[in-house]
Amino acid sequence: MKISAAIELASEKFEKAGIESFLADAEILLAFVLDLSRGELQVKAITGEPLSDSQENTFLELIEKRAERFPLQHLTGVAYFRQLELKVGPGVFVPRFETETVTQLAVDALRAVPTPSPVAVDLATGSGAIALSLATEIPNAKVYAIEISEAALQYTRANFARYAPEATLVQGDLADAFPQLDGLVDVLVSNPPYIPDEMIPIYPEVHLHDPALALYGGADGLDLVRKVAASAKRLLRLGGTLIIEHADMQGDAVRELILGLGWRNCVTHKDLAGRDRATTAIR
Repeated sequence: MKISAAIELASEKFEKAGIESFLADAEILLAFVLDLSRGELQVKAITGEPLSDSQENTFLELIEKRAERFPLQHLTGVAYFRQLELKVGPGVFVPRFETETVTQLAVDALRAVPTPSPVAVDLATGSGAIALSLATEIPNAKVYAIEISEAALQYTRANFARYAPEATLVQGDLADAFPQLDGLVDVLVSNPPYIPDEMIPIYPEVHLHDPALALYGGADGLDLVRKVAASAKRLLRLGGTLIIEHADMQGDAVRELILGLGWRNCVTHKDLAGRDRATTAIR
């Protein structure tokens, strides 16, 4: 089978399975099998290069799994986030594109801190996507991150070792994170679980394969948001910035919650799709 035919086969199968990014997923999966970049794959598709028998068999097995809505990132073991190539798999939340907008808010806030070594904390870090973006994009920052799930941490530890071994990663509950930093943190950011317990996520990749611990946040979805806000009030210095990701329908509730704790300059921000995605406030 030629590369071009393999891409076409997978694309058709994925489209029938309801996968919106059917062509991209086909190319990414085949590039993974061939150990090529997506650009290199596209060039070889044009020149008509064939797959070996073993490559074809491996690819056919993987496209069957993807058509069954196994996450693409679980099949390749990689999630791309901003400038990072993160190790992911079963047990860790796969970082989403919309969280890149939230991360930019944190990057901008950290860059605005006038001290030489600003301090940032990421609560419920998951794969480490936000914390490692801060550590790599602002090398002079002191970055701390906490994650409670041992299943997630097998990936998080590998990502920290690759990108920011000097950053601090601990296992624990975000509710009592980093007591040694009370009143010293410049920027606190979190993408906590925020889906209401009775709500089923739209995409099968999410509700079938992302860990429930990273998805659900109580009856109204805000149990962990409340804990993040409480920890932030303890950790942030006066004038420090809080950034919380949330669902698009939770902006009003999150602002009310944060304002009730005495924060100021509370603003909800939209993601690139125009949906409410994060709320920021000043301590």
